[in-house]
Amino acid sequence: MNTWIQIAYLISTALFIFSLKWMNTPQTARRGVFAGVAAMLVAVIGTLINPEILASNYKWIAIAVVIGTAIGVPLSWVPLTAVPQRTALSHAFGGLAAGLVGVAEFYLSFSSSGHELGHFRAAALCAEVLLGFLTFTGSLMAAGKLQEIIPTRPITYKGQNIINLGLLSIAVIGCVALSIDTNYKFIFPVIIFLALLFGVLLIIPIGGADMPTVISMLNAYAGLSAVAMGFVMDNKLLITAGALDGSSGLILSIIMCKAMNRSFTNVLFGAFGQVQAASTDTVKKTVKSATPEDAAQIMEQANKVVIVPGYGMAVAQAQHRVRELYDQLTSRGITVKFAIHPVAGRMPGHMNVLLAEADIPYTDLVEMDDINPEMPQVDVVLVIGANDVVNPAARTNKGSPIYGMPIINADKAKSCLAIKRSMNPGFAGIENELYYADKTLMVFGDAKAVVGDIVKYLSGEGGGH
Repeated sequence: MNTWIQIAYLISTALFIFSLKWMNTPQTARRGVFAGVAAMLVAVIGTLINPEILASNYKWIAIAVVIGTAIGVPLSWVPLTAVPQRTALSHAFGGLAAGLVGVAEFYLSFSSSGHELGHFRAAALCAEVLLGFLTFTGSLMAAGKLQEIIPTRPITYKGQNIINLGLLSIAVIGCVALSIDTNYKFIFPVIIFLALLFGVLLIIPIGGADMPTVISMLNAYAGLSAVAMGFVMDNKLLITAGALDGSSGLILSIIMCKAMNRSFTNVLFGAFGQVQAASTDTVKKTVKSATPEDAAQIMEQANKVVIVPGYGMAVAQAQHRVRELYDQLTSRGITVKFAIHPVAGRMPGHMNVLLAEADIPYTDLVEMDDINPEMPQVDVVLVIGANDVVNPAARTNKGSPIYGMPIINADKAKSCLAIKRSMNPGFAGIENELYYADKTLMVFGDAKAVVGDIVKYLSGEGGGH
């Protein structure tokens, strides 16, 4: 039976690796998802066929399966706009599972002769609990910010970073002490408490604009806690799967930070997203507005249009209307491309997922670095709910919190149309200079309704065409 279990784990490991590889490209992403699901199924089956587990715990396992299914199925029925917070909840559950397993293993070691803790296992167990529980509360905070249950702006107070690092240091020192001598078991609940508290305090000073990086970072923490759990339980599959999860999350976080030209420490401790004080400039800025009909007339005269999607498109669920706009423009022989910023939206790849749902050809989705050289030749750039990722202040204003962040050069196009509900600042808490430019026209309203009206005028149903 042990041979069959190891074969199942080997197959599961291979499927996890292939799953990650296939998700590198849109053409094979669906196959990658199915491979990941199959890998987890094989892993669970391989674990359950262990006679020791199934013989004595099948009732508890059955109850857990029922409860997990009752929670998991409704959580799968979320709109794509809620996928970031849904992902954060998954990380929270993963961290909680790792933490609880660590707690069970720790106290079991004092009541069972087969579970003695050596120095290495004690260190791994402490790492598992520390990472698991801080991932749990940190992910809950991230989900709360994304759902706007708690303020999306950074919540800060004097000396916050010193306090946070102090709490983490105390927890790490406790882990070292417990690893040296497991008789200091009174330290263990303190480590758990500090991990839970640190998870909260780590995330609340991070603004909504940094949520894509936070999501991938929490993904890395969840993976690392699984690696530690694998060492504690001597399970090679957990080590492999956790390493894949943790490394991919870390690499993605690095890519995100590079896309924003910021460091990890700046993301974690920079309180990015504080609302700036009102400008003392006595010159009142004005914007020029346009109607959907005006926007339709401008775009149908263009040869090349670039659409820049942002979180506003996601909130309005306007991706299908955007597809209709794409069809109307391309049917006139107009070249249409989509400029994708690495941190647009609230999670990595957010815009890609939404546009793929609307069946927009992936070949027309262009990354920021590739589209920027083309922007001076673009007749019209249409910004749909994006804010900080097209703000020229990132290039020109050294006092801006986004200064130095690479942006999509929408201001370099010949003309700009920006769809936005109001002139409220984006998640970085700053005004967008692009909206006040002479070449920019603001089309105010819900993105779905506005794009729908533009499509009507282009199709001749709006009364003006």
